[in-house]
Amino acid sequence: MSFKDRTSQLPDEQRIVMTSVGLTSPNGNDLESYRDALLNGRSGVQNYNIRYVGDTFAGVCQFEATKYQSKRDIRRGTRAGTVGIWGTAEAIRRSGMDWEKVDRSRVGIYIGVTEHGNVETENEIHSIKGYDYDVSFWSHHHNPRTVANNPAGEIALNFGITGPHYTIGAACAAGNAGIIQGVQMLRLGECDLAIVGGVSESIHTFGIFASFKSQGALASHPDPTKASRPFDVDRNGIVVSEGSCIYLLERLSDAKARGANILAEIVSYAINTDATDFVLPNPERQAQCVKMALDRGGLGPDQIQIVSTHATGTNSGDSQEIQALRTVFSGCEGVHFNNTKSFIGHTMGAAGALELAGNLPAFQDGVCHATINVDNLDEACAIPGLVINQPKELGRVDYILNNSFGMLGINSVLIVRRFS
Repeated sequence: MSFKDRTSQLPDEQRIVMTSVGLTSPNGNDLESYRDALLNGRSGVQNYNIRYVGDTFAGVCQFEATKYQSKRDIRRGTRAGTVGIWGTAEAIRRSGMDWEKVDRSRVGIYIGVTEHGNVETENEIHSIKGYDYDVSFWSHHHNPRTVANNPAGEIALNFGITGPHYTIGAACAAGNAGIIQGVQMLRLGECDLAIVGGVSESIHTFGIFASFKSQGALASHPDPTKASRPFDVDRNGIVVSEGSCIYLLERLSDAKARGANILAEIVSYAINTDATDFVLPNPERQAQCVKMALDRGGLGPDQIQIVSTHATGTNSGDSQEIQALRTVFSGCEGVHFNNTKSFIGHTMGAAGALELAGNLPAFQDGVCHATINVDNLDEACAIPGLVINQPKELGRVDYILNNSFGMLGINSVLIVRRFS
């Protein structure tokens, strides 16, 4: 059966491209250092101590926040806002556009989050505990810090953007969902430049660690750099991480007009829901989501060179995703599968966007980065083309498919291609 990439048949005004990316991750604060870490097996997971839970592991971002924010604004705002501002500032700086000439009423901000407000509420309760729970000591900044639109709103305030801004709550599929929302809004003419992606401040809330621990799903290992180990027989849970990854999206016609450097073109996407369990994934629905994305783009599964897996390092989640991928890609030679969480842990709302970013340079260097920490591959997670422990030279990469799934059964798939 022959397939035709439908996106190439659209007018330039309906074709959406990525023209810049800014990020902070546990193992790099720009695309170059992040990619270098992925190609050279450097984990960003470290020892971490969190209130009430104690010693554990986390992926921690280390960057100079005052480069783009005043100390006052950092104190007044949130960590989610700060990582989002860093990513946005870096994306704008690297875009080649004259920001002072941009019509900011035509800029839209669509940021994916897993959860928001837990950190700030926990901190306030901990603080007033020292005052016998006297709420007169409660911060008046609490409400603007905890509203759901806060991360996107802090970006809008920092950059003077007066177009639409909001967050997309899509559990751990949120990074993909933020990108997808930007694509849709550009095609509808609701904005001319979309700031999209995902953010996570999850390591600053003890509740998320406590919840995963109570589920028996919080990773443990003698070596923090080996704690995140998707597909390995001895995997035992999630490493919680923070981060952000922000893209600038433009219509191809606008990108061409300003001579932008195009990182990738967005070919297709899909979102669906398992509707079967609060936590446990449904491989049938995941496979359906991948097929929907391929069909929408007019693509066959054998046209994909790299599939970025969602796998978090949990026993059921990893094997069920592989089951879904076997359903779609069975018999397809030349398809390769990798995982980025093995390097950085699970960055929750930022995961989909960050994991895609780690693979984008493959369009230039032709290399599929590995999944690390696979000492003993679980047969339930085996699939032809799985790249483990060492990166693989592919020669040429034209299409990347990015899986990102979340609790309450939300599934998302994003497909991007080399632009030429």
